[in-house]
Amino acid sequence: MELFFTILILLGLIGVSNVLSGQFPLVPVPLMQIALGMIAAAIPFGLHMHLEPELFFILFIAPLLYNDGKHASRAELWKLRVPILLLAVGLVFATVFLIGFAIHWMIPSIPLPVAFGLAAILSPTDAVAVGSLAGRIRLPSSLKHLLEGEALMNDASGLVAFKFAIAAALTGSFSLGNASVSFLLIAIGGIAVGAVTALLISGIRVWLSRSGLEDETMHMLVHLLTPFALYMIAEHLGVSGILAAVAGGVVHAVERDRMSSIKPLSHELSDNTWSVIVFILNGLVFVILGLQLPSVFNEVFQDTTHNNGEVVGYAFIIFLLLLVLRFLWAYSFSRGGRWIGKKTESNVKISFKMLAMTALSGVRGAVTLAGAFSIPLLLDNGAPFPERSLVIFLSAVVILLSLVSASVLLPLFAQKPAKDKAEERAAAERTGERLIMGAAIRAVHSVTTENNEVESASVIADYERWRRNPEADLRRMQRGKSDLEEREMRLKAIEVERRTVNKMLQEERITETQATLFQSNLDQMSMVLSARTNLLVLLVKFWGQELKALLTKQESRFKAVRDLSVADREAIRGLKVQTCEAALSSLRTERKCDARAAVMTQYEHVLAKLTSPYSFGKPLEGDEEVRRDLQWIAIQAERDEVQTLFERGEITRDVANKLRRTIRTREATILSEVLD
Repeated sequence: MELFFTILILLGLIGVSNVLSGQFPLVPVPLMQIALGMIAAAIPFGLHMHLEPELFFILFIAPLLYNDGKHASRAELWKLRVPILLLAVGLVFATVFLIGFAIHWMIPSIPLPVAFGLAAILSPTDAVAVGSLAGRIRLPSSLKHLLEGEALMNDASGLVAFKFAIAAALTGSFSLGNASVSFLLIAIGGIAVGAVTALLISGIRVWLSRSGLEDETMHMLVHLLTPFALYMIAEHLGVSGILAAVAGGVVHAVERDRMSSIKPLSHELSDNTWSVIVFILNGLVFVILGLQLPSVFNEVFQDTTHNNGEVVGYAFIIFLLLLVLRFLWAYSFSRGGRWIGKKTESNVKISFKMLAMTALSGVRGAVTLAGAFSIPLLLDNGAPFPERSLVIFLSAVVILLSLVSASVLLPLFAQKPAKDKAEERAAAERTGERLIMGAAIRAVHSVTTENNEVESASVIADYERWRRNPEADLRRMQRGKSDLEEREMRLKAIEVERRTVNKMLQEERITETQATLFQSNLDQMSMVLSARTNLLVLLVKFWGQELKALLTKQESRFKAVRDLSVADREAIRGLKVQTCEAALSSLRTERKCDARAAVMTQYEHVLAKLTSPYSFGKPLEGDEEVRRDLQWIAIQAERDEVQTLFERGEITRDVANKLRRTIRTREATILSEVLD
């Protein structure tokens, strides 16, 4: 039961970090998750979870790297094969020897083999942290692909080097020739085993399908078990399980491309399931990392053999050495004629900014700490492993320093000139508008039947008109500050309407039912127009009303609208006329601006429609109800597309928020007509 509650709390912390990321977009989610894990471990009676390195690698690293391999661009990996190998293999071994000697010279109490082991475990970059930073900071695409390819490969080379260094520390013997041959066998063997095993598993899935076993759930189960099978088989054969998982993911991607036209449904199910799994595993990696840090810090800080200030200084110096070595490594090979996939002329140099971003992007993560925790407690002769706690502490502090420095400095280097930035944002907004409208059109098409063809065509025609008028979209998007002014003015007008309704209710000119129904519509309009600070209050109020309706067994608002009598409809029509006139009267007292004109135009349009002798007094026609249902489907499809574009890193948070405001405006327009 204790383990069950621990898992629930960890999942809850992941949810909290996701909410906080929306409130504090400048802070990377991994840092938030680490902080939440540290808080959970530091409080009295907090969580305490022992990190089992072997279980950690198979449970977290194998499926995450398998998924990364599955989605990695194979064309980019091949194009960038030279710089990827230079970073993932060459830089790893350069780090082991150069940084290892530096650590031993700086801290003589750490034996040379142990210093090599510490340098080896510090050499791999973290694919999860790199992906999080790349999506938030908008790194150049070539650099992003380079870092992703490096992170796929250097875990294996770093862990193999770490394994040999620790073996040398345990036994006191080491052979460079044997280690080199072993590394090649382990690396090539891991790739081969992963590819062959993945092909066998793919063959099993094809055989099951041809045998008539088309159960999507069973095929999904095979997908979920694949990375664990790849890792365990490779490790059992003595080769790299990490490279086996990566190779299996790449093979699966090849098979997927070949079969994409045959089984699109299984691919969609696989993508949706893996997106949830990867989200949870990514979060758990950093929350668990945060859980380990308080005990690591306490153990070192309470040790009287080391000065606390000195050990923190050692960690800071090691981090700087790693940063400088990575920069010099990239600089030296950029002058050799090939870097990030481009052949450079002898007189052309890669910019300092690109080299600095390459160096800062070498973020360390949970693999480093898990490797450090795998250091045994005792040597082969029974003596305590030298400076084990200090090695773990140095690893943890370097992880934090790499995350913080990348979060603070990378945005400065990735920042573009104001003019270019504005043009890029405007282009992203226009592209985003077209994409979300396309998603809305596809969603309406998908639910079109013979019974709703006319209504579907009407909704699609609206979106096609908006999508084909990019000039109008550009003018609307470039209004900038006026969007906020218009939203605030709409909210003021709604408040005037609300006061008018209350006054008419007090004068008994309308019934309680009519007032409640009208106020509910105003509340929903406020909810979609409100800024984030007011939205929480409105949401609580809205759900309070829904809960009250549920407990008192009241009918839903939309059913109440359908069942309104002709007399009630006439009363609500008159009420709407009164509130529109009151809102217009209030708006005329505001200073003249584009926002006031836009809001007044909307109210004048609604008022003209209300005073038409043919618009009201009849029950809601079925085709109008169907049309509004289709509009809600289109609105939800727009929201889903915005979230998808943001998660892929194709749009920034600012652009996503701007697109959501546009969607809220469309939603408010629909809501304003619900009682019409």
